[in-house]
Amino acid sequence: MQNFIVHNMTHFKLFLLIILVFAGPFIYGQNATEAVNTSLLNEYQSVPNFKFEISKGKVVSINDYKGKIVLINFFATWCAPCRKELPLVQEQIWNKYKDNSKFAMFTFGREQSWEEVLKFGKDQNLSFPLLPDLKRKVYGFFAKEGIPRSFLIDENGKIIYLSEGFEEPHFNELKELIDKLLK
Repeated sequence: MQNFIVHNMTHFKLFLLIILVFAGPFIYGQNATEAVNTSLLNEYQSVPNFKFEISKGKVVSINDYKGKIVLINFFATWCAPCRKELPLVQEQIWNKYKDNSKFAMFTFGREQSWEEVLKFGKDQNLSFPLLPDLKRKVYGFFAKEGIPRSFLIDENGKIIYLSEGFEEPHFNELKELIDKLLK
């Protein structure tokens, strides 16, 4: 009987380990302190020129936004840290600078469709641009893995701040830098 219990406990522990390895990132997203740097771009690098759909059927280039401070954020609807971060982005960045002609913000739903990002935005009371990135075409310029992820781009198209994961001190750094640049 004791061998049976030990054998079953071993299988149970293995099962739990497999669940944590595969489900953990889906449940918890990624915290900044635990993040492995999987960025493809670094600070002071120029952001690559890429095109994206700004609204259904309307395509723009990131180069169209040179001369502005641009915040690019990547999220997913299932990501718990993203769900913590995005209301703060709405409240402390978007609401403050949405009418500033020197600011633009694009939040891409990694592996999400128009329908998913629009429903998520409505359900979460978010009014900033939520854009689909169904096949990681935009995300693929910036990183291999990890969300939420933010990149702040200066007027010349250079990355001046990037973060991976979500922690309030990092978010506050980003917010203070935007405040400094746009005041």
